[in-house]
Amino acid sequence: MALPPGFIEELRARIRLSEVVGRRVKLIRRGREHTGLCPFHNEKTPSFTVSDDKGFYYCFGCGAKGDAIDFEMKLGGFDFRETVERLAGEVGLTVPAEDPDAKRKAERREGLVDVVEEACRWFESRLGTDEAAPARDYLVRRGFGPESWGRFRFGYAPDRRDVLIRTFEQRGIALDRLVESGLARRREDRSAFDYFRGRLIIPIADRRGRIIAFGGRVLGDGEPKYLNSPDTPLFEKGRVLYGWPVAREAARKAGTVLVVEGYLDVAALVQAGRPHAVAPLGTALTEHQIEELWRMAPEPVLCLDGDAAGIRAARRAAERALPLLKPGHSLRFVRLPGGHDPDSLIRAEGVGAFDRAVAAPQPMIDLLWQAALEGHATDTPERLAALEADLMAQADTIRDPLIRDLYRRDFRDRVWQLRRARRGGLIGGPPSPARSVFGPGGPVAKWRDRKKPGQLNDDPTPIAAPALGQGNEGQSARREAALLAAVLLHPQLLEVAEDEVAALPVATPELDILRAAIVDTHASESGLDSETLQDHLRLRGLSDLVDRLTAAENAGRVPFAGPGAAFDRVLAGWRNVLAVHRHAQLVDELKAAEQELVESMTEEALQRFVALKKLVDDNERGLAAFDQSDGFDL
Repeated sequence: MALPPGFIEELRARIRLSEVVGRRVKLIRRGREHTGLCPFHNEKTPSFTVSDDKGFYYCFGCGAKGDAIDFEMKLGGFDFRETVERLAGEVGLTVPAEDPDAKRKAERREGLVDVVEEACRWFESRLGTDEAAPARDYLVRRGFGPESWGRFRFGYAPDRRDVLIRTFEQRGIALDRLVESGLARRREDRSAFDYFRGRLIIPIADRRGRIIAFGGRVLGDGEPKYLNSPDTPLFEKGRVLYGWPVAREAARKAGTVLVVEGYLDVAALVQAGRPHAVAPLGTALTEHQIEELWRMAPEPVLCLDGDAAGIRAARRAAERALPLLKPGHSLRFVRLPGGHDPDSLIRAEGVGAFDRAVAAPQPMIDLLWQAALEGHATDTPERLAALEADLMAQADTIRDPLIRDLYRRDFRDRVWQLRRARRGGLIGGPPSPARSVFGPGGPVAKWRDRKKPGQLNDDPTPIAAPALGQGNEGQSARREAALLAAVLLHPQLLEVAEDEVAALPVATPELDILRAAIVDTHASESGLDSETLQDHLRLRGLSDLVDRLTAAENAGRVPFAGPGAAFDRVLAGWRNVLAVHRHAQLVDELKAAEQELVESMTEEALQRFVALKKLVDDNERGLAAFDQSDGFDL
């Protein structure tokens, strides 16, 4: 069944996977994921995980994995067409007629990915040339030393008319392919030129981490200052976020996602240990990008420059998001001090200053109210009426009826406060926050601050359960490094445990980048030996990390995976460390569940705590049988 490009992606984006799976499997919510007993094999302890954010399920017991379409095909007994039609009907999509060209176009897009990746490597190689000195100097001035260039795959486009075209034609890549992938342009006389010339090159990846386009930063006084690849079969500017691959998992762990203006703002945050950051590509946020942000976190924080342009961008984003608002999903805003952008603030005052700036973001309703006040005088009934009419018109664009009603009530309440202030001689003064629906003392706050079960009199401290012990982040990072070092030294692990490596939970950003690169490399070429795998990873700019993990003094700390170890011992030791690593994550989730229970004392929180406690206890009994005689400190 061939369908037009993008339809299946749109279907997957609209489906809530936990609802589809939940019809056949009893699921328990664990943070932003769900767990249950795997329907594909018999088990007593839940190892089946469903992620709505990522749109896939995975069983750590039997390795079953897939999306909603795969799940329904396997358990519902339907073929692909029937499954797509059923799921599309549930989310209000009409299945288009089959497109006989879809398969051919998909194959052509995959070919373009290879062309763009080769261009990325070529741009990277040019950064070390004499003519790229201005690009290197610029990066250093912006706080990016040579050790970081490979991490972000920075490159340089020579300031010559058609050097890329000639180089790639010598490699057998036709001009038409370069034009189609956005690397070259034709003039009316059919002559061609390189699209990027004399620019610092910043690769742009899709959500899978594949390079699909580039951003180019001019190094002199030319215009435009930033130039993105044109739209291609691979790349549509309004549907992509820079920093996607790293930010998606980091946002899940951080509980939020930061939206900044530029590529180098994202890179600066990643370098400063704040990898949950993305950027639109030089334009206002589109509806599609807002929906993508909500898949990462329910309330993305827009950290826009503190200048007038940044404020205008924030208001445009709020207006674009208004119709899309849904329960639990909104935007929050931060105005950085001193006209700084994130990059300049970190360089001037350190990452701590940035953390303080984003610690208390402004709710979207407050931003809209502030913008409305700046655009209206409020000293007469007529002007107050104009203000209220403008606010009501904004609220009416909200599609969700509950949120629309709450916005209308809140706006009316704020206008009423202005009227009361005018009568008291405080014309134009701000409303008392106590009268806001969402503000302190308002009805929402009163409900939130109500007494909870287990709370006595007016003492806000609930009767607490005994606190669990603190985790050890250093040990977690050591286990992550040990697991990946073992794979680098014994790539045979990928042949028998590819899914486990792909699903390996890695909190350390640079190690997670390495994990993704290992999985992607193996997907392209199986049967790799250790030296070849490491060479591939070095070509991706990961030399320093690979060298550190495989150095003799580090490899010696992973005794089960020494260069001469028998593979059965390597596999057993690797899986032991993996089991301990997953267990440590469960313990962290149990701590969070305990804290949630202490704070909320709800039935749902209690059920989650009990389920996690049982899972942790069961795992501990299983771990007691592990042979830890290999000497690795788990």
